Amino acid sequence: MDASVLWKLTYGMYAIGTLDGARPTGCIVNTVIQITNDHPVIAVSMNKNNFTYEAVKKTGRFTVSILSEHTTQNVIARLGFCSGRDTDKFAGEFFAWENMDGLPIIRENMAGYILAEVLAIHEMESYYIILARVRDAKAGVDYSPMTYKYYHEVIKGRAPKNAPTYQAEEKRDVWICSVCGYIYEGDLTKVPDDFKCPVCKQPKSSFIRR
Repeated sequence: MDASVLWKLTYGMYAIGTLDGARPTGCIVNTVIQITNDHPVIAVSMNKNNFTYEAVKKTGRFTVSILSEHTTQNVIARLGFCSGRDTDKFAGEFFAWENMDGLPIIRENMAGYILAEVLAIHEMESYYIILARVRDAKAGVDYSPMTYKYYHEVIKGRAPKNAPTYQAEEKRDVWICSVCGYIYEGDLTKVPDDFKCPVCKQPKSSFIRR
């Protein structure tokens, strides 16, 4: 089977926001679709190992911030390549955010926002499909929404292992920032010692080879 054919299906890029108790948390997903028209219902695919899923299940509500082509990489790096189990993703100055009915949304160059309430959760092997009623929606900036194709081909982004579209790539020299999740490809040992992460400005010593 040629699994690369599945990449020709259309996907977007979305930031999911919810609460871990009183603490905001979230993640990046590429599968959010509208499945009904009257009293709109959306479906979201989320990996079983994703901490945000656990928080959504407990809270019963979440937001969707629709990334635009002008959204910077630090939003994706912080929300998509760190775990909410050991990282307060909304702390620091990685991106600006605010509340929508008590739940976090990303302010930076988002094409729109959705507030949703969980109706049902269906188990599908290593993923959960979350069905949720749209309770509110508001427009963002007038920029084109970021597609998964744009993310891969223009930004040169890669899918995290928890993403449903993840496919293993050939072995490369990859270093990841332990603070924000920014990925550096190449031999970091040959980079000057004053190198800093372009997202969170942490020193070279914060990077871990994987």
